[in-house]
Parts: sequence; structure tokens; C-alpha cells
Amino acid sequence: MPEVIFNGPEGRLEGRYQQGKEPNAPVAIVLHPHPEFGGTMNNQIVYHLFYMFAERGFSVLRFNSRGVGRSQGMFDHGIGELSDAAAALDWLQALNRESRGCWIAGFSFGAWIGMQLLMRRPEVEGFISVAPPENLYDFSFLAPCPSSGLIIHGDKDRVAPPSSVQKLVDKLKTQKGITIEQQIVEGANHFFEGKVDTLIDASSEYLDRRRAEIAAGMGR
Repeated sequence: MPEVIFNGPEGRLEGRYQQGKEPNAPVAIVLHPHPEFGGTMNNQIVYHLFYMFAERGFSVLRFNSRGVGRSQGMFDHGIGELSDAAAALDWLQALNRESRGCWIAGFSFGAWIGMQLLMRRPEVEGFISVAPPENLYDFSFLAPCPSSGLIIHGDKDRVAPPSSVQKLVDKLKTQKGITIEQQIVEGANHFFEGKVDTLIDASSEYLDRRRAEIAAGMGR
């Protein structure tokens, strides 16, 4: 799994990249949780989501946003981090010009950044949003949400309480033309301690099912 360095808006960004074997392999980007609370591309949920995509033949990238690890710049409360994510996806797509299909996954703060990126990228066919903190960040930009996706969270989450995530799900489910699937992991806290395997199994099943539906022409 090669280490990569690419240019972001505020300097170099470091990442880990796995190239798919097929020339038209789909691409995926995985976004890490809040940098000021220890969030990096080596977070175990980010790591396992990365390998979930890699094992399915995706060209997949995870990276450190500005000011994290060897990435240059300073934390920018989401605005700069969204620009970093856009630059990362640009870099990934430039390497994979024949790619068919693009996915975004993010955990916590990364889910918020990922869903903002989704709004800017009509080519994205699906997303996986892990424990999106609707109570901490404004998700009103999802009007409308342009893609179907999975929102998955734990019923013991005290950072992003189930009631707040439910508000986001209920809002998105009223939109036509997309399907938002919600999965609740019993006994899981915000970090899915002891439940990461359950999280990845559920995410994998969703990804496989959605991609089979898309391949069969059953829509986004």
C-alpha cells in the first residue's frame, strides 16, 4: 500500500493509496474524524473502510487533512478540510480517468465533510456515512441530497446521539429519487468499540448490494 504525497490547497497532503487492478476500477475516498480529537487516516474505522473498498477492486485513497501527520497547513474548522477532500478526489480521479463509479465514505467529522463533498460531485454514485454528528454540525446543505447512501451509527453513541442522527435520516428520507438506508448497530458507542467488525460487515453488505443494483441498471 503505497504512501503518496499530493498537492492540496495549503500545501502537501499525505495519504495511502491502493490502485485497483482493472483500468476502469471504481474509485473511493475515505475521510477521517476530527483532527483536534485525534482523528487521522490511521483511525481504525477509516483503515477498515479503506480495505473494504480495496478488497472489492476499488482504487481507494485515505489521507490526512491539513495539519495532520505530515500534511501541511493548519486545522480550518471544516472549510479548509472540505477543500482538501476536493483536492484529494481530484487527484484520485486524475489517476483513474477510465473509472466507472465513485464512492465517498467518512466517519464522524469525516462524514460531515464527505456529505458536503457529495453535494459538489454529481458523479458520486453512493456514500457511507458513519456516525454523522448532526447535533454538532450543520447538515442543512443536503437540500437535496444528490445520491443514495448508507447512514450507520450506534445506539449507545453519546457524541452523535441516535435521536440527532434520526433527525438527519428522517429529513433525507423525504427526498425523492434517492434511497437513504439507515442501520443501527446495537451496543455500539461513537467509536464502535468492540463493534468495528459489525460495522464493516454491514457496510460491506450494503456496498455489494448497491453496486449490484447499479450494475443491473436499477438506478442510484
